[in-house]
Amino acid sequence: MIPATSSKLKVLIVDDSSFMRMAIRGILTKAPGVEIVGIAADGMEGVEKALALKPDLITMDVEMPRMDGIAALKQIMAKQPTRVLMVSTLTCEGARATFEALEAGAIDYVPKNVSDCKDAQAMFQAALLEKVREAAVSAIPRRAGIGLVQRVAPPVQVRPSQFANRRVGCVGIGASTGGPVALQEVISRIPVNFPHGIVVAIHMPKAFTGPYAERLNAKCSLSIREAVDGDIVKGGQVLIAPGGMHTSLVKQGSNIVVRTQPTSDFPQYIYIPSVDQMITSMADASNGAMLGVILTGMGNDGFKGMKHLKEKGGITLVQNEATSTIYGMPRACIDGKVADVVLPLDQIGFEIGKIG
Repeated sequence: MIPATSSKLKVLIVDDSSFMRMAIRGILTKAPGVEIVGIAADGMEGVEKALALKPDLITMDVEMPRMDGIAALKQIMAKQPTRVLMVSTLTCEGARATFEALEAGAIDYVPKNVSDCKDAQAMFQAALLEKVREAAVSAIPRRAGIGLVQRVAPPVQVRPSQFANRRVGCVGIGASTGGPVALQEVISRIPVNFPHGIVVAIHMPKAFTGPYAERLNAKCSLSIREAVDGDIVKGGQVLIAPGGMHTSLVKQGSNIVVRTQPTSDFPQYIYIPSVDQMITSMADASNGAMLGVILTGMGNDGFKGMKHLKEKGGITLVQNEATSTIYGMPRACIDGKVADVVLPLDQIGFEIGKIG
């Protein structure tokens, strides 16, 4: 269900496929609290209707004639910042285009997975409704730039002493909606000689985590790649948990090692890969000698892992409300009193980098 507001969420659908336009319209028309205010068949028409209709949310196809979705997105962000949800193909090229769109200001993406198969249609419907619900409560992107409007919030004091004399041998980071851009901001501020290994669990489909790791590796000084079963967590390296499965960390001799596991092994987890599972297992493998970090995202995935980490003697850090696209995951940790440090996004990487 879409969050209750004083008026309906006004949605503009932009897609060159008549089948997709009908599919998206059919799904959202039945959703409580949603009103379809317009439909466009390409990016150029999408920009025109976005400026004229002023929707609350736009679903935007990536590949379209005359003007593609990314070009249209950039024009909309420059002229009239609006929440945009990209509709992306489940391919490497679709993933790369999606990450470019996220950097240009899109709120999130939904994998295009509609065919004659009823299971695929059901999955797409569920994913679309979930993403629209999340987008409805997200921050509005700022004009002509990457990132979010800063909500009014008291200044945050950085306290390096929070990490002083604490055992830290590795770092686990979890994120969801808004996470791809937020994680890049964090990782780019960590020095290349950082002595501890970092493992990231971010809610993404299988086809997206590899291209995402490649993109981060090209933009950051640390070595970044998609994790594979048997990888050793080591300093100067960031491992991105692969999509479509869960990632656990286990102690093996003096090393902490990656174990990838099918989703059927953990039916209790809704989100894939699970942040809770990654952080909980890393806390056990490190005997609490780790830093857990939770960035922007809907829901509460990561809270149980951070709670377990606190019980093991580890330290926790979460993103503040003012800089979160969606405050759900950080808020769960703060409200649950398992957050040692709360920082704005642009300070988190620097703070992690101070750990010796």
